[in-house]
Amino acid sequence: MLGATNYAAIIRPVQILVMVVVVLFFLRVMRIALLESRPVDVSRESRGKSRRRGSRLALEIVEPASHEGERFEVEEQVVVGRAVECDVSLLDNFLSSRHARFVADSGDLAVEDLGSTNGTYVNQELISGRATLHRGDKVQVGGVLFEVVR
Repeated sequence: MLGATNYAAIIRPVQILVMVVVVLFFLRVMRIALLESRPVDVSRESRGKSRRRGSRLALEIVEPASHEGERFEVEEQVVVGRAVECDVSLLDNFLSSRHARFVADSGDLAVEDLGSTNGTYVNQELISGRATLHRGDKVQVGGVLFEVVR
């Protein structure tokens, strides 16, 4: 009888912990789904078919919430990672010390993975090499989610 009591005392907290983790997972999935389904804001300035000179693409942090809304202009290049030498240095366990490089090239914006452990994703697809970015694209490096904005 004593063995059954110890078993219940151990299993019950584990069951509760598993349920909490499942709920947190689904909340995260719902947040990402809501962000992905958000319409792209097409302002009057960007409705023209040709790209205006001087109208550069930039990066805005969507996640984590502690950095949400932070914006980074990409003049030539911006290196993102954990290392303090990076242009954008963020404390995130899933970021490599030098994770990815964003490059402004003739008015276009591109991202390239710098051999990171967890990879770089553009619109939830793992990239290899360099990928050209467009307004509204979502770029994930480690646990950080950027949106490409004008």
